[in-house]
Amino acid sequence: MIQAFEREPSLRQLEVDVILVAEDEAGPYALLNDTVLYPEGGGQPADHGYLGSIQVHDVQRINGEIRHYLERPTKRGLHKLTLDWERRFDHMQQHTAQHLITAICSKSFGWETTSFHLGAKSSNIELDVASIAKTDLESLEEQTAIAILEARAVSAHRVPAEDLTTKSVRSRGLPAGHTGDVRVVEIDGIDSNTCGGTHIQTTAEIGTIKLLGTDRMRGGTRLYWVAGTRVRRLLANHEIRAAALREIFESSDDEVLQVAETKLLRLKEAEHRIKQLNTDMAKETALRLESSQGAVVNAHIDSADAGFLQSVARQMTSHGTSRPGLLTTTNDAGAFFLLYHGGNSDIDLVTIGNHVATLLEGRGGGSAGLFQGKAGSLQKRKEAISILENAISARSR
Repeated sequence: MIQAFEREPSLRQLEVDVILVAEDEAGPYALLNDTVLYPEGGGQPADHGYLGSIQVHDVQRINGEIRHYLERPTKRGLHKLTLDWERRFDHMQQHTAQHLITAICSKSFGWETTSFHLGAKSSNIELDVASIAKTDLESLEEQTAIAILEARAVSAHRVPAEDLTTKSVRSRGLPAGHTGDVRVVEIDGIDSNTCGGTHIQTTAEIGTIKLLGTDRMRGGTRLYWVAGTRVRRLLANHEIRAAALREIFESSDDEVLQVAETKLLRLKEAEHRIKQLNTDMAKETALRLESSQGAVVNAHIDSADAGFLQSVARQMTSHGTSRPGLLTTTNDAGAFFLLYHGGNSDIDLVTIGNHVATLLEGRGGGSAGLFQGKAGSLQKRKEAISILENAISARSR
């Protein structure tokens, strides 16, 4: 039986008979005597809608059945089936746009489509061409615009499968196990293609097509686009962002890119200067700590980050210090600790580090020369220093 979504693609509501209610691993579903909801297939997502007051959130063709997956079970009998028309019309615009793009790619450039994906925000096809020049993309978009303005009729009919070999019909192959007639969708004077999906009535209903760009993949090229209402939505979102950028950078659309690039360059220069200042501060801190007394270097540096503690430790060990050390800091992200020792020390820093991490209610990791981590509390910092001092005393006996 040919379903209503194929007989009348613009039909939005239908009284149906629920002939079976069941459940599988995807949830409760209903089988109907007819349906206006398209089941996922051929690159086109499933329609959504309502069966009575119950949401239909998915439609799948499984084992020859069209299963309407429901948010909760329903009862058998007569119900009103309502299509989410906004979603359907969007899919019709994108799908017909794909047929048009694919046909022009083939006829004008010799690029054949190997797959199609209709996404939530943009759609794409995969083409058997290694790369596409910018001028070719511009030409392709212009040709689609002309075909849209020509308002060419889009129609569907069925033909015997054996006729496909004698007619000029594009096809990427029929589904496995297919029997019976084959549905063909035509764009008048441009394309004839096997397809089971839903389509608009003329190319004018596509509205417009905007090609977004390409990616190279598996020896071919993936081409992205939006069509119809999605173009207006995309433009609106771009304008919102553009307005925000104009305000942030206090510049016009023509100037905002140059202003942003200038500010980024200055930011990188400032970051470089800050990095150099941090290195100089780490050197000065290391020199000060080298002159401190005691078997263990011990310092708490407020508002530093873990990277600064590492820089100080590297400076200390590069100067040939033989004393191990405990460095700690607190900042907006919390409390941190770092243990290190010189190359001529043979204390087991990993074991000590794990002990200190537990003592400081934190955790960390490291190697034989450096152990660092995040602390839950620094209240037992003195006990942590004692652990280091005891380890040194034990080695010196």
